[in-house]
Amino acid sequence: MEAKGRTAEIMVAEARKAFWVMVGFLAVIWIIQIPNWASGYALSYQYGVQPWNPARLPDIISSPFLHWSWEHIEFNSGPLFVFGFLAAYRGVAKFLSVTGLIIVVSGLGQWFTADPRSIAVGASGVLFGYFGYVLVRGAFDRHLIDIVVGVVMALSFAYQFAGLLPQEGIGWQAHAFGFAAGVLGGWLFRDRKSPRPAPPSPQPNSRAALLKELDDLGL
Repeated sequence: MEAKGRTAEIMVAEARKAFWVMVGFLAVIWIIQIPNWASGYALSYQYGVQPWNPARLPDIISSPFLHWSWEHIEFNSGPLFVFGFLAAYRGVAKFLSVTGLIIVVSGLGQWFTADPRSIAVGASGVLFGYFGYVLVRGAFDRHLIDIVVGVVMALSFAYQFAGLLPQEGIGWQAHAFGFAAGVLGGWLFRDRKSPRPAPPSPQPNSRAALLKELDDLGL
């Protein structure tokens, strides 16, 4: 009983951390949006992903923190918080690793496949990465509650799957590669529980075994 109580306390503490991590992330992108908007989105032009330009390859790290308009950031913020919190509530350290994987994979995917004349920014690639991670984590970790959460999120946000399809004027490449990175993260960072050792086989009573052998011999 005491162990269960301790486990519940740890989960509550991690959920609290997850909440504040996502609040902090959203605060950062909204604060950055103010000077970005005031400068006519100069930051987006300067630090967004420009495909096939080697000098702009490091910008795959900065682009998720930038947006093209207030509507753009508003559209991303709600689902980003929901999926980010669900991705983080079992452990912030694992969540940060998953986030790094999603940012790199979605950014590289867009850098290699999008129109070289375009400049892409936005947190939607990360959003879709969290979406993919939440959908599969329960199956990989074999946690019933996470399986239920994944099913509910898939049904509630089914419209998000349309963002994985090619669409003109939308960075669907970041969406698709981010989603794939989230699924990959679910497998790479799954819970690896060591198998329980098999209980030792009971040792037969040596005196009883000797008497049985003598009886079999007719002695």
